[in-house]
Amino acid sequence: MHKFFVKPENISGNTAVIDGDDVKHIYKVLRLEKDDEIIINNLADEEFLGAIEEVNKMQVTVKIIKKLDISNESNINITLFQGLPKSTKMDFIVQKSTEIGVKKITPILTERVVNKVEIKEFKKVDRWRRIALEACKQSKRTTIPEIDEPMEFETLLNVLKGFDLIVVPYENAEGFGIKKMCSAAERDNILNVAVIIGPEGGFEQSEIDKLTQLGAYIVTLGPRILRTETAGIITSAILQYELGDMGGII
Repeated sequence: MHKFFVKPENISGNTAVIDGDDVKHIYKVLRLEKDDEIIINNLADEEFLGAIEEVNKMQVTVKIIKKLDISNESNINITLFQGLPKSTKMDFIVQKSTEIGVKKITPILTERVVNKVEIKEFKKVDRWRRIALEACKQSKRTTIPEIDEPMEFETLLNVLKGFDLIVVPYENAEGFGIKKMCSAAERDNILNVAVIIGPEGGFEQSEIDKLTQLGAYIVTLGPRILRTETAGIITSAILQYELGDMGGII
């Protein structure tokens, strides 16, 4: 069943109004008609079963049938702190991390980030938020992940103190991987997880040292070196399998 995210002010009583780009998608691509059932998300983690009442080129009116007691969100809250990459790689990272179930994505400005000036000159965060929204529709997520403004590395160090688990894949790490880390961790006490990924040039050793002092697990992802746009997605997927809901019920 198709899902659409509707602004809270577009919901009144048992009626919801879909507007914007979704309207054309509904009548021209999906070819939905009167009485077709859809899911409405109110951008506040609530979902409703609805039936289309009217479709025109400006808006789609939906009658809300009932509130749904479901959530497609993981039992762990993963925040991806991504070393800001070049070009449009962040678009891909945001899209796939959203599909996997990451709750929050924050670009970070580490020592080897190339385009620190570029991010200040061009407003990209709004585009990343639109990408996250579209990825939520596709993956039928209940909650749209937060996309933060880029954060300096020193600020990150203070933010990390609020996490239960900090995971840092590092190309120079040997032997100790996520599997061993999860075996050693107290799983029942893990809710908020930070995944920290370096940019194309990787981390400086001094940055790894500071993260280690905070209690971060510096892990290997195996003998093959992954690109920055791959590493965060792979790490988040493994954590969702080991600690979250991606592995299903045993």
